[in-house]
Amino acid sequence: MTAAPATAHPGHPGRQWTATWATANIAAAPDPFGGVNWADGFENQSLRQVVRISRGGSEVRVRLSNVYGTGPLRLTGATIGRTAEGASIVPGSLRPVLFAGKRSTVVPAGRQVASDAVRLRVAPLERLTVTFYFAKRTGPATFHPFALATSYRAAGNHLRDGSAGSYTETSQSWYYLSGIDVSGRHGGAVVAFGDSITDGSFSTPDANNRYPDELAERLVAAHCDKGVVNAGIGGNRVLTDSPGFGDRAIARFGRDALGQPGVRTVIVLEGINDIGLGVGPDSKAVTAEELIAGHRKLIRAAHARGVTMVGATILPFAGVTYPGYYTEDGEKVRDAVNQWIRTSGEYDEVADFDRALADPADPDRLNPAYDGGDGLHPNDAGMRVMAETIDLDEL
Repeated sequence: MTAAPATAHPGHPGRQWTATWATANIAAAPDPFGGVNWADGFENQSLRQVVRISRGGSEVRVRLSNVYGTGPLRLTGATIGRTAEGASIVPGSLRPVLFAGKRSTVVPAGRQVASDAVRLRVAPLERLTVTFYFAKRTGPATFHPFALATSYRAAGNHLRDGSAGSYTETSQSWYYLSGIDVSGRHGGAVVAFGDSITDGSFSTPDANNRYPDELAERLVAAHCDKGVVNAGIGGNRVLTDSPGFGDRAIARFGRDALGQPGVRTVIVLEGINDIGLGVGPDSKAVTAEELIAGHRKLIRAAHARGVTMVGATILPFAGVTYPGYYTEDGEKVRDAVNQWIRTSGEYDEVADFDRALADPADPDRLNPAYDGGDGLHPNDAGMRVMAETIDLDEL
């Protein structure tokens, strides 16, 4: 399946927008781990979602996605404000979000829209709360599972309710929300593109310790005026679509990476799931040549847009706890792809996550100090090391 095209209402013409937060969405699917999942949609319900932005600005806009919808998405209203605690809003910060001057909008199936500019001055690394109200049945939701962030749901219209009292249900996914942009002159956006490791799996929920979050903190500390957005999807593969884990990387790259407003640089960390799970409907073993060819497609697409590409080496996985995921042949593929990333010069720059997180006693395994518990995903400390591995000048 090829990713559906996406279009965006420009909001107010003449403004320069830069992505300050984003997520990569998938089609509605059950939670494979049995978590709370509202992907079947909403009706007469308010949905409140908390995100942490990377860059500040004098105005914001919200992007809403129905890319995987089966019919038109009717949004009755939306608000944005500064986050207090949980589902509560900082008093005096709540603002209505308009679409072409109206409080409601309809997003056609297969599309996404951007709101008008909202006058709300925001600071780097500030938490914002976006609330949607859907009066009528939405149908299956375009959403992002495994957000590692708490979203809230209330019965009825609580768009302008600054308190948390009505928001009694929670989920660890984002729904329909695809991005937040800030206006003004900025140094562009860095997109972290990848699978569950980029997505932040096994980092602490609600703590914003994913490696792109840590990278954003480094850039702010260095007074570097760039946004950082996370386009990781758990279970994602370069060459194969996966129900519940998103379109293949080569299909979604144009929307999820190159489609981000103000994108200047993309960091690509993809391939371990092709190695561990195989490719194609029969899950046949992937070759290094096939994976490299997939990466080359991403590079060509980015360079055609003048976007810098940073290739991240694939992390060690010999200690993975998932049966059948690691094989000696798969290790050879990983080694070959990493060698190509390091030495071919086809990526503009290299982030050598493999060497930074490898066990000194066994380079094919994740360093125990950075292991989130399954031999594959880094913990908070490992996420921090990944961010520190990136040379800020490369961005």
